[in-house]
Amino acid sequence: MKPYILLLLLLGSGTAVKAVPVVPNFTQGSMTTHTETSSTVQETINSIDYRTGWEYTVTGVGIENNDAPLNPTPTASSTSITASVGTGPDDQLGYLESSFDSLDLTTAGEFTIADPGQGFQFTQSYSGPGLTNQTIIKRTSVIDSVTNTTSIFSN
Repeated sequence: MKPYILLLLLLGSGTAVKAVPVVPNFTQGSMTTHTETSSTVQETINSIDYRTGWEYTVTGVGIENNDAPLNPTPTASSTSITASVGTGPDDQLGYLESSFDSLDLTTAGEFTIADPGQGFQFTQSYSGPGLTNQTIIKRTSVIDSVTNTTSIFSN
């Protein structure tokens, strides 16, 4: 009979064993986090202004030009202006190429004083194509951020 009792103990009674979940039992608590970040941003802004044409101005009082054209003769130029912010013509980030006409100032009209000995005023100006202005701004921004968070919980 003893072997049968041992066999019954080994086989068990057929009842399944189940686990009981463990649930933490607390009444209150808190959690605090402290985060610090720092970022450095370096920027270079390069603004380039080009005049791709010409500007010619003539003004005056007491001046004559014998009804001749005021402007000198425009001439085709083989000169071109090329500026690239990127790496080349395929880079569309500010690539500029331009050819232009200029003025042949040797063909400018002849101006004379209408009444010699009388008052007169005469101004003639020419601004040709090319670089007119360049502004370079370099700046560094440091951004520091500190975040403290506290969470309080209770049962």
